[in-house]
Amino acid sequence: MSLIGGRTTFRLWLVVGLTGLLCACSRDGETDAPQIRPVRVVTIEKRDAGELVTLTGDIQAEDEVSLSFRVSGRMIERPVNVGDQVSAGQVVGRLDAQNALNTQRSAQAALAAAEGRLAQAINNFGRQERLLRQGFTTRVLFDEAQQGLQTAQSQVDDAEAQLKIAQDNVSYTELKADAPGVVTARGAEPGEVVQSGQMILQLARKGGRDAVFDVPAQLLRSVPAEPVITAVLTDDASVTATGRVREIAPQADPITRTFRVRVGLDNPPSAMRLGSTVTGQVRLEDTPIIEIPSAALTAFNSQPAVWVVDPTNFTVSMRNVEVERFNPATVAISSGLNLGEIVVTAGVQALFPGQKVRLLGSGV
Repeated sequence: MSLIGGRTTFRLWLVVGLTGLLCACSRDGETDAPQIRPVRVVTIEKRDAGELVTLTGDIQAEDEVSLSFRVSGRMIERPVNVGDQVSAGQVVGRLDAQNALNTQRSAQAALAAAEGRLAQAINNFGRQERLLRQGFTTRVLFDEAQQGLQTAQSQVDDAEAQLKIAQDNVSYTELKADAPGVVTARGAEPGEVVQSGQMILQLARKGGRDAVFDVPAQLLRSVPAEPVITAVLTDDASVTATGRVREIAPQADPITRTFRVRVGLDNPPSAMRLGSTVTGQVRLEDTPIIEIPSAALTAFNSQPAVWVVDPTNFTVSMRNVEVERFNPATVAISSGLNLGEIVVTAGVQALFPGQKVRLLGSGV
């Protein structure tokens, strides 16, 4: 009985061990099975790109100049301030003119002396000319008198030029507006010693108004040749104006990498004052493009890329694409994708090449 019982116990333990081994093998087989990851996708198709793009900018004067003195000196008066209206020829600043006036008086005295020497030389030349005709003088003395006359005339011409320079310097001590406009900035205060060419006042000349925007390079490539821009006042949507691009900066800003674009407005309303914030709207060219959600974009080989699903076996592969422009929610693709292809839009971070996926949704 003991032998039979021992054999029975051994058989029981053997069955339990085999059963556990089979279960373990079954669990290992389940662990090694490939994992199918659920993803959301979108099917590629082209659509028209004639979308409305909005940028924020401000109103600036079409023609803005910096007024400065043409001579150095101590500024004693600046009768206008920021925001003041000025007219053409109005005096907007004065320098201490004492030194310039002294120089002018000195030049006047030098001219008077030169004119006196010229009168003496004219008389001497006249006498020598009469004596030479009568035979009472030599050719040498006549030539000397003629040379003295030419020298005296040259001295008078030089003195007149010096007096004109001195008079101009006196006039330069007054700074005048060359056109009507509005003062937008000041660069010096009365009592300061200013240098020639230093900005004293900045003047926005009356006339045109520009809406100025900082535009990305990819947007410039998508804008029509002569677009019509609609500018809308930010704090009052009822105030609008239209215009066309008047100037595009030839070089991008070194920090923002955007280009400064000036739009000349046609008959802007008075509410669009200098410095007002406006939004500019322009419709892009109506050309077919491919757009995908921004979440679908990743990187491969340091270039933009997306995960593309093979519809035959539902595996994914990485593919590089070229981006035409970035929008807040979508990305415009210029090359790298074809119509009808399936692109993963959610779950891209957890994928690897050749992984099987299960599509949770598709659409445009």
